[in-house]
Amino acid sequence: MTTIDHFNLRCFDLNLLVAFDALMAEGSVTKAAKRLKIQQPAMSHSLSTLRVLLQDELFIRVGQVMQPTARARSLAVPVRHALRQAQLALTGGLAFDPATEERTFRIAMSPEIELLLIPDLTARLRRLAPGIKVLARVFPYEAMEPSLEDGSIDLAVGCTYTKTSRRSFEALYDVKFASCYNPALLSLSNPIALDDYLAAEHATITQNETLQGCIKDALDLAGVELNVVAAAPGYMSVLSAAQVSPVIATVPSRIAERYAPLLGLEVSPLPVPLTFPAVSMVWANHADGDLANAWLRQQIREVIGGEDEQTGVVPTVVTRALKTA
Repeated sequence: MTTIDHFNLRCFDLNLLVAFDALMAEGSVTKAAKRLKIQQPAMSHSLSTLRVLLQDELFIRVGQVMQPTARARSLAVPVRHALRQAQLALTGGLAFDPATEERTFRIAMSPEIELLLIPDLTARLRRLAPGIKVLARVFPYEAMEPSLEDGSIDLAVGCTYTKTSRRSFEALYDVKFASCYNPALLSLSNPIALDDYLAAEHATITQNETLQGCIKDALDLAGVELNVVAAAPGYMSVLSAAQVSPVIATVPSRIAERYAPLLGLEVSPLPVPLTFPAVSMVWANHADGDLANAWLRQQIREVIGGEDEQTGVVPTVVTRALKTA
């Protein structure tokens, strides 16, 4: 988030920006004064002050019209945007336009979601909301709730989140896993037989100090144990290990379907049923009133749901009706 220099802003009369915007709109000191319901000398004084502060003429009289200088034209859009944002903030943000909104969202993501969501969400936002940016963050579970509360992150999407009294919760999809291997290095049937799966060496993803990592609880519940020889925090490193080593990478099915073929890996369903928590999206309860947050949550639903990026229709302006989305 950009730091605001409160001291320097305090020394600048922000009413001058209102006067500047009126002059840009009207092209006349007299008409701009009428627009703001002030006397013409007051508007002339505002223009003189702006010229001194910005060290530019800003408006040059050509006939009966005040023509903006290059400096004034460069200021017109950001000043109008700042005034519009201030107006929306003071009126409770009654409207939200994704096409013109400028904002950076910070989203806590698990490694699986980072690989699945970031590419498609980026493509969607570049097309529908070019002023909205996304910063993916990795947060430990215990830090997630206070980070949502204090605004350090706007959303969290992953498989270990649950609902509490201070945050809203929505399950996005059930997680299934698959096995990936290089057929040039491992002679296995597809689908892989249970005996072959248990006898093989494995690569898994882990976010802790155990080799079996994220699938340990599921393996314990199923009563099986794998010979894990490599574990890493990122799925691409685990898949890459399977590409160059005779090991089986056990990864979420969505990751396998999307990335394994790029590495020349075979994808097989697991020969043993494993149960995993669903991937969920959570946000602070106070974000329910944030229309931009609600709009982004809808984009995540559609991206995760696999809706066609080229046929989705998004309204130009989103209103309070989105509060319950």
